[in-house]
Amino acid sequence: MTDVVQIQLQAETVANKWGKALLTPTENGFQIHFNAQDAQRSVQKAARSLDNLGLTQVQLTGDNWTLELQWAFYQGFCSAKKQGGVLFNSDAAQTQLEQLAQCFSWAKHLTNQTPDELYPEQLAKQAAAFITDIAPKGTVNSHILLDEQLLEQGWNGLHAVGRGSARKPAMLVLDYNPTGQADAPVSAALVGKGITFDSGGYSIKATESMLTMKCDMGGAATVTAALALAIKQGLNKRVQLILCCAENLISSNAYKLGDIITYKNGTTVEIVNTDAEGRLVLADGLMCAAQSGAGLIIDAATLTGAAMTAVGAEYNALFALDKTLAQKALAYAEQVQEPTWQLPLELWHQQQCPSAYADTANSRPVKGGGAGGASNAAGFLSRFVPDKGKGWLHFDLAAAFNNNNNAYWAAGATGQGIRTISATLLGEA
Repeated sequence: MTDVVQIQLQAETVANKWGKALLTPTENGFQIHFNAQDAQRSVQKAARSLDNLGLTQVQLTGDNWTLELQWAFYQGFCSAKKQGGVLFNSDAAQTQLEQLAQCFSWAKHLTNQTPDELYPEQLAKQAAAFITDIAPKGTVNSHILLDEQLLEQGWNGLHAVGRGSARKPAMLVLDYNPTGQADAPVSAALVGKGITFDSGGYSIKATESMLTMKCDMGGAATVTAALALAIKQGLNKRVQLILCCAENLISSNAYKLGDIITYKNGTTVEIVNTDAEGRLVLADGLMCAAQSGAGLIIDAATLTGAAMTAVGAEYNALFALDKTLAQKALAYAEQVQEPTWQLPLELWHQQQCPSAYADTANSRPVKGGGAGGASNAAGFLSRFVPDKGKGWLHFDLAAAFNNNNNAYWAAGATGQGIRTISATLLGEA
């Protein structure tokens, strides 16, 4: 067997002597016998098995390797310790697959970094550097607001969540403008939750829940990679990227239960759960996006456990008041084979977290935010978008991270959501 293991794809059933095996050995590697009725999942499952054998580099050879089947193999074969090692089948799809691999591997590596390595300002800097490197020269400008600069600009929610850490909160505002015109309108704005570690604050998480909270910046990684992928695929509209980055920690200076935050638009918010911090930072990001005048605003966040309860770890949850736009986004998600499910959101969801002391509370003072927690969180966010939500999409990234290995995914970041947001950006900006 050569150093590079050859992987062939065969729709025919396996020979009787191999039973129901997905994989059979060949002279130079392995052959995958995939189920045509569930082709992508069976290929991804076979790839996980090959990774578990300790293979480090494989070549996809022979017929039947469509773009989506090659991508399913890549997703199953890669892990937190190995983001490469797949040599794609040489065909017209190879360039697109390499673009996908570049953007996904960056997002996965970033999300899998330890919270000691990746802190708020570092997250903002790495995202800016990645887009600047991807984009044509001269098309990117960015700045980072840090700590007290956030208060000067009125971004009080982000500052409140992050002020308890010695590593201060940061907001990245990046402008991608390929038009060459300084006064070109901003067509779209992407907003990402960048909580580099979430202890829960004074509403502290249990150890098992806190263990993987380095992933709570998955929304920031997702929208950054989505923008990079869209640029790679020819995005020619002006787009703003806004990342809301903080550590949610406990200290004498941390925000507390009963505090009231007054937002830039005048909305007052009582804190009834410091572990419902993602919506507090996204509120500032959404108002910043609205200031750009963008007709399309997309935010992404690992926001609620309620979304995972509703749709599981294989789907992302989508929320929108703009029902027509939501249907388009769902069609893009299906097009790129990223399972996405729309959950309920109406304007009255804004009233689902009442407060006796402020316009709204940031959650309900019960475990997980109570019934409909994901919709209530989306309702909170809808207070901070323009035109009663027209042109706005909210992705609750239930499928962005796996705590443990399973038959289809390695433990860690998955990148699920990147292709959907990129496709929506290209189609609707």
